[in-house]
Amino acid sequence: MMVDSTFALVGKNLSEAMRILGDGQRETEAGPERWRFRACIPGPLQGEGQDVATVLHLVHNLLHDEDEDKPSQPMQNVGEQGHMALLGHSLAAYISVLDRERLRKLTTRILSDTTLWLCRLFSYENGSAYFHEDDRDGLVKVCRLVINARYEEYSSEGYAVLCSKQPVIYQSASGRPGLGQHLCSQLGLPLSSLCTVPCNTIFGSQHQMDVALLDKLIKEDVEAGKLPLLLIANAGTPGAGHTDKLSRLRDLCDQHSMWLHVEGVNLATLALGQASSAIMAATRSDSMTLTPGQWLGLPAVTAVTLYRHEDPAMSLAAGLTSSQPVARLRALPLWLSLQHLGHDGIVHKIRHATALSQHLLQRLKALTSIKTSVEDELSSPVVLFKFSQDMSAASSGGSVEGFCAGEKEVLDAFNRWLGEQLVQWVPSSGVDVVELEDEGTCVRFSPLLTAAVLGTQQENTEELVEKLSELVPSMCSTMSLRQDFREEVHRHSPSLTYREQLSWPGLGAVWYEPQAEGMDESRREEELQKINSELLNKLQELDSDIIFSTGPEFGTEEECIFVGMVTEDVDVSELVDTVAALGRDIEESGRLLENMTEVVRKGILEAELQLQKANEEKLMEEGALRQLPLVGSVLNWFSPSKSSIKGRTFNLAAGSLDSTEGTYSSKAQAGRQSQQETPTSSSKKHPGQRLFRRSGGGSDSFSETSSIGQAEETPREGSSSPSVPPPSSPPEEDSHSAADAVAEETQEPAVEEHPHMEVEEEEEEEEERQPEGQEAEQSGR
Repeated sequence: MMVDSTFALVGKNLSEAMRILGDGQRETEAGPERWRFRACIPGPLQGEGQDVATVLHLVHNLLHDEDEDKPSQPMQNVGEQGHMALLGHSLAAYISVLDRERLRKLTTRILSDTTLWLCRLFSYENGSAYFHEDDRDGLVKVCRLVINARYEEYSSEGYAVLCSKQPVIYQSASGRPGLGQHLCSQLGLPLSSLCTVPCNTIFGSQHQMDVALLDKLIKEDVEAGKLPLLLIANAGTPGAGHTDKLSRLRDLCDQHSMWLHVEGVNLATLALGQASSAIMAATRSDSMTLTPGQWLGLPAVTAVTLYRHEDPAMSLAAGLTSSQPVARLRALPLWLSLQHLGHDGIVHKIRHATALSQHLLQRLKALTSIKTSVEDELSSPVVLFKFSQDMSAASSGGSVEGFCAGEKEVLDAFNRWLGEQLVQWVPSSGVDVVELEDEGTCVRFSPLLTAAVLGTQQENTEELVEKLSELVPSMCSTMSLRQDFREEVHRHSPSLTYREQLSWPGLGAVWYEPQAEGMDESRREEELQKINSELLNKLQELDSDIIFSTGPEFGTEEECIFVGMVTEDVDVSELVDTVAALGRDIEESGRLLENMTEVVRKGILEAELQLQKANEEKLMEEGALRQLPLVGSVLNWFSPSKSSIKGRTFNLAAGSLDSTEGTYSSKAQAGRQSQQETPTSSSKKHPGQRLFRRSGGGSDSFSETSSIGQAEETPREGSSSPSVPPPSSPPEEDSHSAADAVAEETQEPAVEEHPHMEVEEEEEEEEERQPEGQEAEQSGR
């Protein structure tokens, strides 16, 4: 048959398109460079048409266009049920070209079948279904239905009839952010028509709507001449996954003739047949919105709003039903997917997600410093957990009074970092970070929203717990050492300044303050930036597990050196001492370089004056005849004169000119002393031990990264391995080398005047030094 062959061709083309889009190889005659160029730079529409394969390859390059800074990620595998959903979109486009009568019969069958299956699956008897792309659109249409039902003249008078009694829509403070504002915008209602009901503060869950307060607000609105129109309740709040007291809310809505709408992720558990009584009360609501695409891992599947209303004309006026057959085809992808999965397949996916939550909850209870928060430990499909540590024990020494003031903000920063690490290392778990008003920052595990899409299995939850077990000890030690770090930095004041950064998940932030005086403000600020930037580079080059950085990309305006997470065996005192020592070294080196230009200029002028004076003295001693070229040579041949001009050496450190008489005689002794004065560390490190680690800490306290490359870090026999890199010593050693270089330059005039005598003296001195040099070399060996 023609129809069967066409359907088969649609499925074949879809499979081929998915293969091309998911394939990493670009099999085109033009080559990869041409496709990359076309993918990045838009161009005009070509005059000649292109075949399907060429267009699909272009789409492939747009999908897989790799950013230079971000690694590419493979496309998600949608699976067979996802393939059916995508096939539904292709078939909907084909079916829409059928003749009107055949299209009407087909769409009616698809719509009625899908509605019946969903109502039976989620225990919602005698319901109708509205399929919509935006999951908020169903509630908008329901509100229009209620307005048409409560205001009889609304169809003829329009919004003017609302002035007599202003409608009021009630929503929970824990509801979806922006949902009420979206309703008012779509319905043309003022924001005064929206009433946000606070949650419980004393009894019950702090994420559930306060029913007593809601009753009071409704009565006040009735007395003010307003009309209570609709109540939006939650069966699984967006943040914590808690369910409102739906049974009491149902009774309250019946009392005031209000429409009750329910939404939330926990509605998926209605398909299990053994949902809790709190969730089963949702089946008594007037309408509820379902998102089966998220729960079952179906791509591009519409959301569904189930509702009960007896007047089809009002439903049509509100937009819940449509007379256009093409609009009904939105249910086709879900219709195909539900048939492909079957009842057992749907229940299995939802049951698997809830089992993952229960498994993770039991594993988290065994972890110390991890606090869990669930509504019902026996059936809650959403698990919240966070790192929590008693601040009263957060310091190994000293008071914590000043630290407890920002306890909540510090814990929020640590939990935000924890969630980011878990997302990075265990992406298949589907965890995310949520900000709650009472609990603060928490990590949420909601497999009903992510497990079907990511393919989360029990092994992924085990990986999640293992990663938590690795991260929590470092978080505990970092939290306990924050106060010690602050006190150590204060001990090095004013050279080091502690910067309070409560939002930084790490040991703390520090800033080096140079002690230079007499600088203007702009010069001082420039010097600050330069020294601290170089200090950060020096710290990052150290062989340590501690991460030094400029802090978070956003969220702080102060420039600091941020110290990351540490282990319990870190010596905070040694760490801060190293930061201060490196800062002083950089400051002194910079100060020497700044003064060197002026010192060298003055030294050159002084050297010129002394050489000029020496030449004048030479002229007085030898007489004017010896200065004549021919006569001087003859006189020097018969009666050589002894020159009194001595060489000069320029000391950069002292900024002075010295004689070179003792340079050669003391050179060997200076080299011998430099070998004896090699700085050693007072605290010896064990082989393989990183910097800033206390030697008393056992090998168990080493992190995973600290064990890498221990063989390379083992010091040689007879050599010392300092725990802190020794700062470059003040410019005494550098001055020797620089002085030697200047000495050679200043000695050149004297050598030119008496070449024979100077060479002979140098040869004698070298012969005297040669045995000493050999002895020093043998002793060095």
